[in-house]
Amino acid sequence: MTAKASPTKRRLHGERVQRLRASHTYRYVLAMIIVSFAFTATAPDTAWARSVLVFIQSATLVVALWTSGLTKYARASLVLVGFSVGVAVALALEPSDILTGIVGIFDLFLALGVAAIVAFGIIDQGEVNAQSVTGAICVYLLLGLGFTFLYGAAAALGNGPFFSQGTDGTLAIRLYFSYITLATVGYGDYTPAGDFGHMMAVIEALTGQLYLVTVVALLVSRVGLPRSSD
Repeated sequence: MTAKASPTKRRLHGERVQRLRASHTYRYVLAMIIVSFAFTATAPDTAWARSVLVFIQSATLVVALWTSGLTKYARASLVLVGFSVGVAVALALEPSDILTGIVGIFDLFLALGVAAIVAFGIIDQGEVNAQSVTGAICVYLLLGLGFTFLYGAAAALGNGPFFSQGTDGTLAIRLYFSYITLATVGYGDYTPAGDFGHMMAVIEALTGQLYLVTVVALLVSRVGLPRSSD
């Protein structure tokens, strides 16, 4: 006779079925990321613009949870969203370098949260398809945004200019620098001034290259292949 599954196993099985029934298209997540990218590239470097970015990142996190079928974590994610929105409102009302840095850190956490959710959804599918590749592209773009927010926080909380050109840069400049570094293009028109900036730039460049030559390349090479049996 087959032993009855325990309540815990039945619950875990039900959660996995729910996740597998989720859309996993990630096109909505990608659309939200593109909105964040476009807003960061064109918005003025003001407190309200940084606050709006928090709202966009929070919405992206919610969309990622829904797309990946991980809605059971929605309550926990609302805690992060709530704190992020609260700090964003405070920044819009009383701008300061400290609040600007904290908002940048929350933006970073939100971007990393979305990336982790998408990555888990890709792995949880158990097969490689066009949806997986779309999700991998989302993660790559989120890496660039995440480092953009990290550079912004470092610029706001640091003592001197973030760039050796004598400026902290604007939202658009830090976005430009982040993706140029992620792609290891390295034009050299903007370079970090301090050790922390140097270290983060090296980490971003290594992360971008390793991600492209391993994760994305592996996924693309396996698109359409049948799922391997256990």
